[in-house]
Amino acid sequence: MVRTVANQASPLKKLDAAVIAARPTRRYRAAAFQAYVFFALVGFVVLAVVARTVPYFSIDLTVSRVVQSLHGPVLDPVMFAISWIGFWPQSLVIGLLPIVLLFATGLRWEAVVTLFAASSAGVATLVKLAVQRPRPSIDLVDVIRELSTSTFPSGHVLTFTSLCGFLAFLAYTLLKPSRSRTGLLITCSVLIVLMGLSRIYQGHHWFSDVMGAYLLATLWLAISIWAYRWGKPRFFVHQPVAPDAPETGTT
Repeated sequence: MVRTVANQASPLKKLDAAVIAARPTRRYRAAAFQAYVFFALVGFVVLAVVARTVPYFSIDLTVSRVVQSLHGPVLDPVMFAISWIGFWPQSLVIGLLPIVLLFATGLRWEAVVTLFAASSAGVATLVKLAVQRPRPSIDLVDVIRELSTSTFPSGHVLTFTSLCGFLAFLAYTLLKPSRSRTGLLITCSVLIVLMGLSRIYQGHHWFSDVMGAYLLATLWLAISIWAYRWGKPRFFVHQPVAPDAPETGTT
């Protein structure tokens, strides 16, 4: 005998049915997104070793001068604003906001791993201490404000690429195709690109510092995605939205 219970669907269940893609689709997208990121490991290690002994490359100087030649009344405030959000304490607020929103909407495991992805800021500090590469000199490029810390890799780029990259991964794998999903993907992608450009524009980093940060962020993103996929069927399997527990019926 089959018993049915007519319960009104909760708002979180309605959200799940409305925008969350089917589980096989989510898993396929996750695997496709993860496949390419491990190729960054060798490139980053080589660049980090060389950066420890070479203060800058000829391409660094060329790229900095080309980027800084674009100074203008529109671009200056945009580049300043993009870099500004990467400094403390605003970076903390911006980093915690999506984590709180994810948890509040029922995506609890997603919130936990997003916090892990954002922790790449600590990784940046450790690598900077190991490499100890000097910042671009005011004798070579325009420097908006001199900073005393090591320049390789760019902490701004590493942190925001890891965070925005994982948020883009969640949007791509969890959400059904929609304008909102497309908007999230575009916003995350634009922020990642502009962050790297702004750090060169302001004279705080060399091109190779930024590229090293992108490579390391890609690797950290791979670890974050692996942790997410490993933990998804083990933790928070009964969370309100996008659970990974087997569907069961009542008989």
